[in-house]
Amino acid sequence: MDVRDLASGNVDPQFLPRLDAYLGHLAHAPGGYEMADDEERLVSFGRSRFVADGLPATEIAVISGSIDAIERALRARLSPESAVAVEDPGYVSVLHLLRAMEFPIIALQMDEDGVRPDSLSDAVKKGACAVVLTPRAQNPSGRRMTADRAAELGQILDVNPGVLLLEDDHAGEVSGALPVSSAPSDPEKRPWMTIRSVSKFLGPDLRLALAAGDSVTIARVRDQQALGPRWVSHILQRLAYEMWSAPETTALMRAAARSYEARRQSLIEQLASNGIEAFGSSGLHVWVPVEREGDVVQAMLSRGWSIQAGEVFRIKSKPAVRIGVANLVESECPAVASALADSLKRSRRLYT
Repeated sequence: MDVRDLASGNVDPQFLPRLDAYLGHLAHAPGGYEMADDEERLVSFGRSRFVADGLPATEIAVISGSIDAIERALRARLSPESAVAVEDPGYVSVLHLLRAMEFPIIALQMDEDGVRPDSLSDAVKKGACAVVLTPRAQNPSGRRMTADRAAELGQILDVNPGVLLLEDDHAGEVSGALPVSSAPSDPEKRPWMTIRSVSKFLGPDLRLALAAGDSVTIARVRDQQALGPRWVSHILQRLAYEMWSAPETTALMRAAARSYEARRQSLIEQLASNGIEAFGSSGLHVWVPVEREGDVVQAMLSRGWSIQAGEVFRIKSKPAVRIGVANLVESECPAVASALADSLKRSRRLYT
């Protein structure tokens, strides 16, 4: 039996620009170890995107992806065993990273507008030294933060200026949501870093992200980088700039955002017609609360659909499953919803 993969977090490759259209045009003179500075065209282009979205992007660093940026910022800013507050459910790679770095994790509760302000306040009172937020395309829940909620969270951090804010804006312009941020209007008011990866719209294999932040955090992240890889390859940086700045890529990103939104909405509507509540207002995933994740995942697999159990994403939040839309054709949504409805009924029968 063929099984359709709706479990992985991959993007739809039809919306990624073709590398061969740009590789042959890269002008790259041989250089040496003096090339540690980031590619100025990429930095300027990225800064213009940050500024257009209202972020004070005075200082920018080029890093090898979102998780690399988060790790370096935590190492640069936090002392050992400092507590870090994260969304619950949250991005599994961030959770793995924090556990590997032995930072105690404080779970942040969410509602339809993002992280709850009272939960962030409680986390700070419990000793959180850093907070990792996803302003849009939250993985796994698909939530997007409202501008009002982002401002509320920013106000809490304003009166707690020792807490490091890390924003993982990993999906960016293909998220299907407007950009919001809890960063301060004065970039030096408190420690912060907003990270934008190119993986979702240029391709995960580029391993590249831009990070804007306060001068101390960015300088320390660069120092951390200098101790390891030294810099992100200028070949990759120039390739990212050429691809990202091309009008054809802009068109692809807009098409991707529209398509992902249509798939999410269609799936949520079909699930609702089967009496199933689901969430997913942005990004590449739909989050469906269930009682028994393992049973539902196995039942769906027997019906030809691979979905992701929510356990790896959860700290204290209730059980759910994650369904990816990147590999989903909109016309398949009724079949997925029907299969999930049958799987839920089967799961209930097993325990009644």
